Amino acid sequence: MSDFHGIIFAYGAVPELGELTKARTASSLPFCGRYRLIDFALSSFMNAGIHDVGVIMRRDYQSLLDHLASGKDWDMGRRIGGLRMLPPFGLPEYHQGDYTGTIEALNAVSTYISDINAKYVIMMHGNTAANIDMSAAIEQHLHTGAEITAICTETTPDYTHHRYMVEQDGFARSMMFRQTAAGPGLASLDAYIISKELLLSMMETCRAENRYHFHRDAIAQYLANGGKVGVYCHRGYGRRIMSTQSFFSANMDMLSSEKRAELFPPERPVRTKTHEDVSTYYAEGSRASNSLVADGCIIEGEIDNCIISSDVRIAKGAKLDGCVVMRGAKIGEGVVMKNVVVDKASEISPYQTLMGSEKLPVVLPKGTKI
Repeated sequence: MSDFHGIIFAYGAVPELGELTKARTASSLPFCGRYRLIDFALSSFMNAGIHDVGVIMRRDYQSLLDHLASGKDWDMGRRIGGLRMLPPFGLPEYHQGDYTGTIEALNAVSTYISDINAKYVIMMHGNTAANIDMSAAIEQHLHTGAEITAICTETTPDYTHHRYMVEQDGFARSMMFRQTAAGPGLASLDAYIISKELLLSMMETCRAENRYHFHRDAIAQYLANGGKVGVYCHRGYGRRIMSTQSFFSANMDMLSSEKRAELFPPERPVRTKTHEDVSTYYAEGSRASNSLVADGCIIEGEIDNCIISSDVRIAKGAKLDGCVVMRGAKIGEGVVMKNVVVDKASEISPYQTLMGSEKLPVVLPKGTKI
């Protein structure tokens, strides 16, 4: 769809994700044993025929670059257009740290936005676990003639969010900011379809007034001036990963066949970077129950309700329950773990016991050796 251009916000870390984003962005977090979170935004665009996508980055993006490479895994590896990485080149040198808000991030790449050869821009955050039917959202946007359409969900997010008050004509003319519980209206997934002209106008106005936030600055002013926002309701699985607990919980959700089917419908495949791994080996006496195990692993112990990435070794006598184990981790003989997130390339020596809870899982940072 040449009239539409995708933008993915993949800048900076989410503080509530703690050690998980110490050296990577939230968008590059491994998910469900095989994917990275940004795969869902990229695949949502790909499945709608959108192959021109810019990824806005700020810092700690080496793992993201390694994962995305040329973009060919999402059919975006093109000589003209395709996938483009957008580091900050529109901010003064003294600007340090993360962007204050999405408007500031957009203004940092304003030249790129201005040069987009498309009528509409679709914006998503790279740490959103949602397989959005973008074709249906685009069809609704064009049919209603809206200048801007918010992609929302009926479920209540487990983080501070904004809610649109949808009226009978399908438009919202008011919204509730920074909500923390269930309420009226639909919760924003922080994904939008917007005319490029309107987006540039919002960016320029906010820049002139030193405003940085898309919702409380740009959208709030747009509604106050009599604007109306179209609302598309995404009815499948959808949540932004905004904390260690939500990362852990979302991974555990994938052990439910119903929730997994919502996130991975066959008509909208989710693509990721291709890895060539051998089949997982299950030793005699090992056991795996209600778990997702990627290729390339050696399982000699017992796992229940776990998400296991590729190239993981779980030694004899080890017992894991409710754990997320990332690529290349080694779990020693006799280790007992419950509700633990083990980041990449970590090693746990024999006969250790680690116990977390569903609301407060233990997190072992990347490369931990204990």
